[in-house]
Amino acid sequence: MKDFREALKGCSDTSLEQRKVWYSPAAEAYNKARPRYPQQLIQRTVELIQLQDNANILEVGCGPGIATVAFAKLGYNMLCVEPNPDFCSLTRQNCQDYPNIEVINTSFEESQLETNKFDAVLAATSFHWIPAEVGYPKAASCLKDNGYLILLWNMRLEPSYEIYQKFIKIYEQYAPSLLEKYEGEYEGRQKQEEHLKSFGEIVLESGQFQDLITEYIPCELTYSIDDYFALLNSYSPYLNLEPQAKEALFAALREKIEDEHLEGASIQLSFLSGFNIARKLP
Repeated sequence: MKDFREALKGCSDTSLEQRKVWYSPAAEAYNKARPRYPQQLIQRTVELIQLQDNANILEVGCGPGIATVAFAKLGYNMLCVEPNPDFCSLTRQNCQDYPNIEVINTSFEESQLETNKFDAVLAATSFHWIPAEVGYPKAASCLKDNGYLILLWNMRLEPSYEIYQKFIKIYEQYAPSLLEKYEGEYEGRQKQEEHLKSFGEIVLESGQFQDLITEYIPCELTYSIDDYFALLNSYSPYLNLEPQAKEALFAALREKIEDEHLEGASIQLSFLSGFNIARKLP
């Protein structure tokens, strides 16, 4: 678990100025290809914390509004802070039918927020970008007494291990750097469960929250080849990959998928979608 925590620290150590533009090259791909959070998972979260119909939610790092839309559908008032201007534009576009959603282009660290105002603080696959010593105390200060922190997570989408083994040789040839950073280790369900539990441990270690609940749902999605590449393009290690190397990598992956008719020239991916919820300490 040490390596996993070190990987998380690598995200939070990224400078704030970098984070403000990090996903700009992939904003549209992220919006299109990243998986949505199962509505049953959202509903389960709402039921567990007994979130009232008129509740105020602060969302931290809303991205293009993937989780925002899921909560907006339930009628909540939401204030969303997001440092990336491209993501802000997409969230406003995706939430245009929901008048109770406000999006502010700022980082959580720099935001001027009322204390003791919100019934819930929500972060969807985003809170690991904020240094723990900043994020958890500030989240707690924004919450009302007995308010809840909701951390949603969509873990990494992976093909079957058999297909992964076919892909690994292509990565060795065209993008060996990704093997070290991202693609070299197959996670699978057990490791993703461990990662979700580790996220929860970090919440409790902050000393700001109690009554942790961690739950998850196994999910499967089928992607066309183009949508699969859009998904890969939305992941950080691929953003750093030299364009010519990425083009060669994707061409070789496409050829492998089409030649072997993997999943009918599409690809099935599995992952865990889950949450950590915890109540603010008195």
